Amino acid sequence: MKTPNSFIKPIVFSHFNSFNPFNYTPIFSLKKFQPLGILATGAILTVMVGLTEGNLAIADEEHNLIARNMMELQQSSERWILIDLSRQRLIAWEGNQPVYAVIVSTGKADTPTRTGVFKIYTKYETTRMTGPDYDVPDVPYTMYYDGGMAIHGAYWHNLFGTPVSHGCTNVAVNHAKWLFEWASVGTPVIVHD
Repeated sequence: MKTPNSFIKPIVFSHFNSFNPFNYTPIFSLKKFQPLGILATGAILTVMVGLTEGNLAIADEEHNLIARNMMELQQSSERWILIDLSRQRLIAWEGNQPVYAVIVSTGKADTPTRTGVFKIYTKYETTRMTGPDYDVPDVPYTMYYDGGMAIHGAYWHNLFGTPVSHGCTNVAVNHAKWLFEWASVGTPVIVHD
């Protein structure tokens, strides 16, 4: 009886004919590293399944929309905010000039901050934020830009630079105050990976 592991060849490195990729010549075999090969194969399959044509097209559309909006804003004199999820940074811009940059905390893996192009639609000097597993009173300098997503001060943690929120962009209170006074309703907010 063949097990799932018996279908995976323990070939780590090989030469293959580019006209027929199934015709390979092993350079050497490392049977003791077969479990590592199984893990690598699983990771590759996971990536391949996640990167279907439909997902790539959607990702490309969003990437192009974000890039196009950033270019247009940089060619203007408009105030706008950029949130960089991979670097956990927020940068306030006036046209093509960065005027303020801070380290932030965005959404955790299970409650991610959505990427896209938004505008601040309401501001509150203080507000109460509630959700299924949180209830935080007196959240300072809150600027909503996408449904329940907001840029706001966070007095309850000092983990800036680490994604810890429920999707919002947490900023130290003094920085949130500066941003709150600088930005207005209608200020563009661009969030990217």
